[in-house]
Amino acid sequence: MTVTSIESSIGWGTHQAGLRPGSVPSTSARHRRGIEIDRHSQEPLATLATGFTFPESPRWHDRRLWVSDWGAGQVLAIDLQGGVDVVARVESFPMCIDHLADGRLLVVASSRREILRQEADGSLVTHAGLGGLADHPWNDIVVDGRGNAYVNNIGFDFASGDVKPGIIALVTPDGAAREVADALEFPNGMAVTADNRTLIVAESYGNRLTAFDIGADGDLSNRRLWANVGGPPDGICLDAENAIWYADVPNARCVRVREGGEVVQTVDLDRGGFACALGGTDRRTLFIAANVWTGAADIDPGAGKPAHGQVQSTRVSVPGAGWP
Repeated sequence: MTVTSIESSIGWGTHQAGLRPGSVPSTSARHRRGIEIDRHSQEPLATLATGFTFPESPRWHDRRLWVSDWGAGQVLAIDLQGGVDVVARVESFPMCIDHLADGRLLVVASSRREILRQEADGSLVTHAGLGGLADHPWNDIVVDGRGNAYVNNIGFDFASGDVKPGIIALVTPDGAAREVADALEFPNGMAVTADNRTLIVAESYGNRLTAFDIGADGDLSNRRLWANVGGPPDGICLDAENAIWYADVPNARCVRVREGGEVVQTVDLDRGGFACALGGTDRRTLFIAANVWTGAADIDPGAGKPAHGQVQSTRVSVPGAGWP
């Protein structure tokens, strides 16, 4: 198998889980690394790594892309040549990740209703307990520039179909957790602006992005519509022009949108887009966690699931900003 570096194959001078049921083109997985041209995108798509059961929660950290494979119960770090290291093992579904300012990994162990923290020796310890706030699955996490972590709970058991509103919780650096927002329609990907003043959350079942002001104490207020979007937004990331990239599972794409809803760019995929992150040495590479999605049965993390998940990437003109 030939490993193709993203930097060399694309050229550096050029360009969380949302589980809403939907239909995605059922194309065969291309189990290779290297260039894949997408006729609907201005730039080529590169496949950085393949063979994942359920890749999610991409984060650019310490010159590598960190991804959680929910199906395998692994946190992975992927270099720009496609080399993959397993950095932690956590049996949880969902299992989103982010990093503290000092570089320590945080893992949302949804099945245990807690956030784990990885210490320098590789051990996992409890960073915060979440069981007193909600009993349903905990989903995405974002750590802002002040060390506060925001984690959301979808509010219901996905497989049951009995949809109820979800919440966002704040976890302060000392590990104390409290609810700071409620009445969200399947809260999913989250991002915080570079000035630490605004949090944006994808409401997958509302087909919208919702913004909050962040107070000095970390509380959220002034809830408002940031943008209506043409599909269920999943994982999101911010760029330096304060536009949002959001991944879209049923429509198999990633979309860049401005506040108010103007669509600036669309990257079409050959499978569902679950989450995205801007990274690379100049933060101008859009990394996409993509997977074949056929319906609710795909969330079963049991053995024998096909490994159609990939990390794909494409170059963009505007670099990433804010958190994650």
